[in-house]
Amino acid sequence: MTSPHIPTVEDLASDVLTHRFDDMFNPPGLTNFLGAAQVDHDVVAVRSVNFPPYSHGDTVTGSLYIDGRLFRSFGCEVEVVWRPDRVVRRAEVDELFIETVTACPPGTAGVVVDISITNRRDTVRVVSVALSVSSTVTRSGGPWLASTPPGESNTLERVTGRDAILGRAGSSAAVSVQGWAAAGAPNTTSGSVDAQAPRMLRSSLRLAPGETRRVGYIHTVGGTEDEALAAFDRLAEDVPAVISAAEAEWNRQLTAAFTPGSGEFTGSMPILETSSDELRRLYWWGVLGVIWFRRDNPASVMGRTYDTLMPRYWQTTTFIWDYSLSSLVHALLDPVPMRRHLEHWVTTDIHTHFGTEWQAGAPVGNWYSVNDYAMIRLVRDYVRFTGDLPFLDWSLAAAGEPPRPVSEHVLHWSQAWKSLRRGSALADYGEIDNLLECVSTYVHEVASLNGANVWCMRVAADMADLRGDDEIGKRLREEADELAQQVNELYVQGEGFFHARHPDGSLVPVRHCYDFSTVGLTMPGDLTAEQRSEMVQFFQRELQTPSWMRALSPFDADATYSVRPDHQWNGAYPAWPADAARALAALGAGDVMLSWLPGLSRTANQGPCGQAHFVEEAEPAVNGGAVKSPPQFPYLIDWACSSAGSWAALIIESVFGVSVSLDGVVTAEPLVGELDPGARLTGLVVGGVAYDVAADGTVTRTSN
Repeated sequence: MTSPHIPTVEDLASDVLTHRFDDMFNPPGLTNFLGAAQVDHDVVAVRSVNFPPYSHGDTVTGSLYIDGRLFRSFGCEVEVVWRPDRVVRRAEVDELFIETVTACPPGTAGVVVDISITNRRDTVRVVSVALSVSSTVTRSGGPWLASTPPGESNTLERVTGRDAILGRAGSSAAVSVQGWAAAGAPNTTSGSVDAQAPRMLRSSLRLAPGETRRVGYIHTVGGTEDEALAAFDRLAEDVPAVISAAEAEWNRQLTAAFTPGSGEFTGSMPILETSSDELRRLYWWGVLGVIWFRRDNPASVMGRTYDTLMPRYWQTTTFIWDYSLSSLVHALLDPVPMRRHLEHWVTTDIHTHFGTEWQAGAPVGNWYSVNDYAMIRLVRDYVRFTGDLPFLDWSLAAAGEPPRPVSEHVLHWSQAWKSLRRGSALADYGEIDNLLECVSTYVHEVASLNGANVWCMRVAADMADLRGDDEIGKRLREEADELAQQVNELYVQGEGFFHARHPDGSLVPVRHCYDFSTVGLTMPGDLTAEQRSEMVQFFQRELQTPSWMRALSPFDADATYSVRPDHQWNGAYPAWPADAARALAALGAGDVMLSWLPGLSRTANQGPCGQAHFVEEAEPAVNGGAVKSPPQFPYLIDWACSSAGSWAALIIESVFGVSVSLDGVVTAEPLVGELDPGARLTGLVVGGVAYDVAADGTVTRTSN
């Protein structure tokens, strides 16, 4: 029997989203945990069909023609509804109602589209349906180190005995097969392939008035013709059954995420019992947004991994920063792969890259200044939620260094800032590419990461205490107190925001949410009551919007530098509103946080969090929710981002006020009672012991 407190695919469905060709619309993605695909501005077409080690890049294929005319040229409105298991698209053109259901089949490198066409005339008609096929499949033979997966030119040829086209890579062992479902398959109509130019799949439908006919499109990739054709044939037998299997599999995975010992995950998430639709929606949004990025792909040298973006950019890459922003969910839901990633990252030089490409285990990109803070957060969350204290004594060797316990690596990361000082008491965190990438003044000595260093030293001190190193703990806390005073020298008195200190000594005011959230979360006790009040007022005045927030204030002089909405005035990266809400609670403004949650919950209406959402002034809201930003230049925003776990952390740690110490002591100081006095978190597993947390702060141990 299904629990009302565990989501199904229907519970997580998006609102009906509408667009016309090339609107500011980010088309939804799909995954089956092997790879991903994205639907396009069309009712049939798909793009970014990438299942490592096979990839098409961002190639669009399956574009629809009706009676010889390109569908998208009609300019008609397309309705889109996303669910974890499928994307439903609908449109009406020339008295034809077209509905398609797109899914990634469980366990298969491919995608299927079930196409239904209904005649809305009162006369019989014959409709020509065609799909334009493109193929750029490749197998690169190495890590994918660019933002877009690789592709190469293919030759196209008809497949004997099937209504299908085979794309063959010229320089690698990779093929794709695209075609119609098998003739005679349930409720389907057979088709054909152009003989002279094998790039068009054609089908002719004779429709009586009001009649609906179905045709299925299948797209598979593989290393050999036999492999791709075998997968194609299996899917082509019954496309509706494949789509039903995707639904069943996704419902099974969602149930498993909230079920200890499910065998699908190495941990589980607590169940939220609440009468508040807003809390439930935000919590499920956060959990889904991590599950969505799980990859169980044989091509991974890391075993199970979690991607960071999808379905268009940086597939096969796990960014340390984004992984840390969902740290609490990883620690609760899937701690075994979390530990494996931690061990891997410890053995690399985290000051030289931003993440790992999982087909090769190779470092990717430039240094992100946040890495020390991110790694300490990850280790701390892993240890306190799993109870795996021996991990702190586990000996690992960083690149070019002798082995040492993880706790000593934490100590090293907590002190790494000292080597970045450039004639000041604060660390210089480098240039724009090391930080927020699209705010030119947010460089060098920034308040956020220097404030994080205060927190990092205090965490390292707690770990030293556990090992009996009292002197080290005492020294670290003293240094943290001194550093907090230096961070406060960047504060703009009376304004609620901070300066960045540049190499020439100039203090440049930067009205950015990352300072607000990070300082607010890492050193709130080192701020005066006046500072805390001013920071909250600044946030409400310049950053907060009804259903989202601005990453940068529109009053900031650098607001003209970029229109990329993840870190600029016109929107925000998905973790920033969640972390800002947590910071509000930490700064003593829990009432402001709670009053904001209903508006934020309206933004969970388009599938998982996008890499950025626009604020309402930049692009009109969708049914009250801040709209996802689009992928095209100059925005370059992917449809989903794995830092979504920050929303679950908001509910658990701020709304319910749950605190878990390094040694596993669970306490709670909830704010949730003001929204729902009967709310509970059940099955919060800490160190192998389950706890229930009530709205009044009662923590009850429910298992040994």
